[in-house]
Amino acid sequence: MKLFPEDPMEEVYGVADIIKPAPAAQEAVCQEPSAAISREEAEKGLALLKDKVSRCGGCRLAATRTNTVFGEGNPKARLMFIGEGPGADEDATGRPFVGKAGQLLTKMIAAMGLKREEVYIANIVKCRPPGNRNPDADEAASCIGYLKEQIRMIGPEFIICLGSVAVTHLFGASVKITQVRGTWRSFQGCRVMLSYHPAFLLRSPERKKEAWIDLQMVMKAMEENK
Repeated sequence: MKLFPEDPMEEVYGVADIIKPAPAAQEAVCQEPSAAISREEAEKGLALLKDKVSRCGGCRLAATRTNTVFGEGNPKARLMFIGEGPGADEDATGRPFVGKAGQLLTKMIAAMGLKREEVYIANIVKCRPPGNRNPDADEAASCIGYLKEQIRMIGPEFIICLGSVAVTHLFGASVKITQVRGTWRSFQGCRVMLSYHPAFLLRSPERKKEAWIDLQMVMKAMEENK
């Protein structure tokens, strides 16, 4: 079985030739992971947390939402994707990444040889910021505890953090994603790859080749750590 598919990104990115993975950047040392949580415990815990999120009024975003967007996927996924927040389509459906950016993310996941239901997808904030603006710092701070609890219960080995907004709020430091993409970080015992948000890739298709390199690095790491 080949580690990298031969041509899936030609459809997704318009890349005829597979780009060889970039050398792994020096990564932060991972913290010790928390005690393992069983699939049954994770399913129950996530269901309870989802109910709590649905009733949350912790910040101003609650007043303008249609639905909370908790997240979805395998409750014991090896790989988790984290974006910044829901858009209009997500607010309407209560599901993460279902608009145009979500369609691209689904293709990216497929190019990695995975299905959406095999990974877990979530966001920094669970309610749509009006007009699809970036979440404010206090809004992200009010919501980040839910995401941390999701990560704790799911226990992914790898996270792909999508875009500068998600990276900034996850790690607490403002960054330019063009300067840090393709590098590894550590969060709650997970190896985190910093990469572009699919919405950014739709606006800047010339960056898709770089994003594919990032995905390949994660694929390689997952294969090596089976």
